Amino acid sequence: MAEQMMVWVVDDDEAIRFVLERALGRAGYKTKSFGNVKDVSTALESDRPAVLITDIRLPDADGLTVLKTLEERGIELPVIAMTAFSDLDQAVSAFQSGVFDYLSKPFDLDKVLSVVARASTVPAAAHVAEEATESRLLIGDSSAMQEVFRTIGRLSRSSISVLLTGETGSGKEVVARALHQHSPRSAGPFVAINTAAIPAELLESELFGHEKGSFTGAHARRPGRFEEAAGGTLFLDEIGDMPLPLQTRLLRVLAEGDYHRVGGRDLLSADVRVLTATHQDLQKKIAESSFREDLYHRLNVITIELPPLRERAEDIPLLARHFLRQAAEEMGLEEKYLSPETIEALQKKAWPGNVRQLQNLCQQLCVMAPGEQILPEDLPASLKDTGPAGEGGDSWSQALRSWTRKALFRGQTDLMTEARNELERVIFDCALEFTGGRRVEAARLLGLGRNTLTRKLKELEENN
Repeated sequence: MAEQMMVWVVDDDEAIRFVLERALGRAGYKTKSFGNVKDVSTALESDRPAVLITDIRLPDADGLTVLKTLEERGIELPVIAMTAFSDLDQAVSAFQSGVFDYLSKPFDLDKVLSVVARASTVPAAAHVAEEATESRLLIGDSSAMQEVFRTIGRLSRSSISVLLTGETGSGKEVVARALHQHSPRSAGPFVAINTAAIPAELLESELFGHEKGSFTGAHARRPGRFEEAAGGTLFLDEIGDMPLPLQTRLLRVLAEGDYHRVGGRDLLSADVRVLTATHQDLQKKIAESSFREDLYHRLNVITIELPPLRERAEDIPLLARHFLRQAAEEMGLEEKYLSPETIEALQKKAWPGNVRQLQNLCQQLCVMAPGEQILPEDLPASLKDTGPAGEGGDSWSQALRSWTRKALFRGQTDLMTEARNELERVIFDCALEFTGGRRVEAARLLGLGRNTLTRKLKELEENN
């Protein structure tokens, strides 16, 4: 039972320890806190908790060294890692070192309690330590990207199929490469193919290869992408555009694990992990009978949804800094940086092309911006003309989603009150502007009584 379980908290921040102790105590757990690795290692000589929560960055050592101490002493217990400085490498390294879960600061206390509850019921013997490989493919501090990092970490010892979804330019191939790099097949090749970019009549040969003379123009035997990816990963981008007959053949290969080249008799083994991606709604395509439901379930063992850039606007400074540095190195130019005003302007944009659009912009600014500091007036006219998220091509709900994510990332609380007040203020102002200040008519249009509208306007004025 929870009231009998001891949870240890290791963090050099006294405020973090206090908050976690209080939340865990209210949930019925006993707690003990430590400020460094040395003290917790000493305590483990005579005692042990049911669950251990540790910061990764501690004053005397990496918090993950606690895992080595546990292993050396033959102690099996779930460890939850947390940090304010998180990236893909750190997330994968934490999972491969054997942590039960990985939390990024600032964290939601309800999620912490949920993870502790799960950890207290799962045996730690299931965790196996492996050496992590280095990657700098993914960048992001937003909660959405942290969840992507955690998922890649959890899958790092697996070769199961993964379906990547998200808008065009959101980074699906980048995630696919990261999944490959942090997998048991990382020593093998990573082969990517965009199924929408190849004519339907050539796609079968492209995937499975062909024998000499199998069709007009087949002057020699050619291996397909399945052969090229043997021992590694095959990434099929825009899988939603694959023709139905080829979907049937792909399903058979995935089910049976073997195939023939076009025009061939030799049975070849499909020794590949298949990752797929799409920006389309496959459920809708299934309903329209343009995508096989059985293939969908075969590909969709795990789904990773990539957020659009407008919903992770807090990542724009990090991404832009990386792309500007990368562009300067590739072109042999002086590195440039964004002014705070430029960052603010970019974070308000809708970014229909997502991360790819930001990368292209940074390459352009690296060449065209006149000074070392990039100012708002240096932005291209095409970007200046696009409205902020929530205007033009984007919906107001997307703008609200972006605002909420950023507020949560900043550690802001009481979001509902602020959002509700701002929503009412904007709607009331627009209605009164439309009616020329006539409250009776404005109330009718809003579906409110006049007295209700008057009371709410008074409340909003008092709250200002």
